[in-house]
Amino acid sequence: MKIKKTILTILFILPALTFAQGNKAVVTIQPDVRQQTISRHIYGHFAEHLGRCIYDGFWVDPNLDVAKDGRIRIDIVKALRDINIPNLRWPGGCFADEYQWKDGIGEPDKRPRIVNSKWGEVVEDNSFGTDEFMKLCNLLGCEPYLSANVATSTPKDFREWVEYLNYSGDSYWAEQRKKNGHEKPYGVSFFGIGNESWGCGGNMTPEFYSDEYKRFQGFAYNYSGNKIKRIACGPNGDDYNWMETCMKKIPVKMLWGISLHYYTIATDNWSKKGASTQFDEEEYFRSIKNALFMDELLGKHSAIMDIYDPKKKVALVVDEWGIWTDPEPGTNPRFLYQQNSMRDALIAASTLNIFNKHSDRVRMANLAQSVNVLQSLVLTDNEKMLLTPTYYVFKMYKNHQDAELLQTNVASDIYEYGMESVPEMNVSASRSKNGKIHVTMVNLNPKKEISTDLIMLGIGFKQIKGEVLTSDSYSDYNSFDNADKVVAKQFNSIKKSDDNIAVVKMPPLSVVALEIF
Repeated sequence: MKIKKTILTILFILPALTFAQGNKAVVTIQPDVRQQTISRHIYGHFAEHLGRCIYDGFWVDPNLDVAKDGRIRIDIVKALRDINIPNLRWPGGCFADEYQWKDGIGEPDKRPRIVNSKWGEVVEDNSFGTDEFMKLCNLLGCEPYLSANVATSTPKDFREWVEYLNYSGDSYWAEQRKKNGHEKPYGVSFFGIGNESWGCGGNMTPEFYSDEYKRFQGFAYNYSGNKIKRIACGPNGDDYNWMETCMKKIPVKMLWGISLHYYTIATDNWSKKGASTQFDEEEYFRSIKNALFMDELLGKHSAIMDIYDPKKKVALVVDEWGIWTDPEPGTNPRFLYQQNSMRDALIAASTLNIFNKHSDRVRMANLAQSVNVLQSLVLTDNEKMLLTPTYYVFKMYKNHQDAELLQTNVASDIYEYGMESVPEMNVSASRSKNGKIHVTMVNLNPKKEISTDLIMLGIGFKQIKGEVLTSDSYSDYNSFDNADKVVAKQFNSIKKSDDNIAVVKMPPLSVVALEIF
C-alpha cells in the first residue's frame, strides 16, 4: 500500500516538473481519491426587492406582451430552469429586515402599499408576497430560502410565518394559507435569521446578534415534520471577529449554517467601485485579484469554524457574492443596475471553482442577483430579455451539482500586471453519479493562449468534449442590440495524446468546460 501511494505521489508531482521544463500548464486529476460531494446549493441565486429584480423582473405588468403565469415572467423561469437552479433567496438583502410578511398575503388589492426605504424610496404594492414567491419557486423547481426580519420584527412574527408556511393542522395561520388557495403546507427548510445584522440589518455587535439569533431560532418550529435549516448572519468579508464570536456564543446544535457576504469591486475604494463595461486592464486585474481573495476568506473562516465545529456540521453559506460596479449611467443609482461583461463571467467561473474546492465547508451560496441587479444572469427591457455571460458560466458548470469533488493539481504560469500577479489559471473537477468526469478551467490572462496537458492519473478515457466561453476583450458584453456577443460554444481545441492525456488549448480570457468518459 505504501509503495502504491508513493508511486501516485511521484506521478502527481511529475506534471509540475514537466511544466517547469516545457513552460506548459499541466492539470492532473486523481479520480481514485474520494472527496466530498459538491452540494447543488452552492449554485443558488438571490432575488431581492431591489430595483427591477422582482417588480419588472420576475413579476411584470399584466399588460406586458410576454408569456406569463399570472404575472410571473416565463422566459426568465425557463432560462433558470435550464441551469438547474437549486434554490432562490428572498426577500432580501437589506429589504428583509424591514419587510413585514403579513403585508404580502391575502387579496392583492387589499394589501398595504409600502415604501422601500432601503432601495430608492419607491412605493411597492405588495402584490408579490409569500404565496407568489412560493409559486415562483415551484415553477423554477427550486427550494425557497427565506430571510427572516430580525431588526424590525419579533420572534412571534417569525414563528407565525413558519406556521403559515409549514403547519398542516388546524390553526389560524394554516387556515389563512388555505384561504389563500394553498391547502397543503409548503415545507420550507431554509431560513436565514437576520441579514447583514452588522450593518443595514440593525448595526448590531456580534455579541448582541448572537443573543438575538438564539432567541429567534428557538421559535422556528419543525411543524408537521418539516425540518428547519437555521442559518445565522455571519460576517462581512474578512471580519474574523464576527465569525469567532458567533461560533463561540451560538451552540452548533442551533445552526445549520452561518452566512458570509463578500463582493468584488474593481478598485480599492467602495465609493468608486469601477465601471461595468468601460474599464482598462488595471481595473480588470484589480477586480480579478479581489475576486480570488475569496479563496483566502473561505480558508480563514473555515479554520475558525473548525475550532468550534471540528466535525464540520455547520455549513458556510456565502449567500451574497459577485462583482459590484458603479450603476449604469442614466439609471437610478439605488437600483444597482449594471451590465455584465466577459470579466464578470471569469469572476463567476473562478469563484465557483473556489467554492467547489471548499465544498467540505461551503454547502450553499447565492449569486447577487438573478435579474436586473448587480451581477445578473438575466437582463430585461420591456418585452426584451437577454442572458448575460455569467448565465452561460452557470450553465457550463451545472454538472458539478451534487457530484463528487476530485483531487486536482494545477501547475501554471502567473498573470502579471505592474508589480502584482495572480495565478493565470484555476480549475475544478468532479465525477457525476453516471461516472462522467467534468472539468471546468479558467484562463484569466487577457493576452495569452494556455496550452494545457490534462492528465487523468490511473485511468484512461475514451472521449472528451467541451464548451468554451470567450471573447476578444474582457469588457465585451451582451446588449439588447447584440444579445449573443458572448455565448458558450462548442470547444474543439482538444487533442487526445494518450489513453489518459489530452492537450487543451485555452484561448485568452476563457472558461472551458470538459466532459470526459
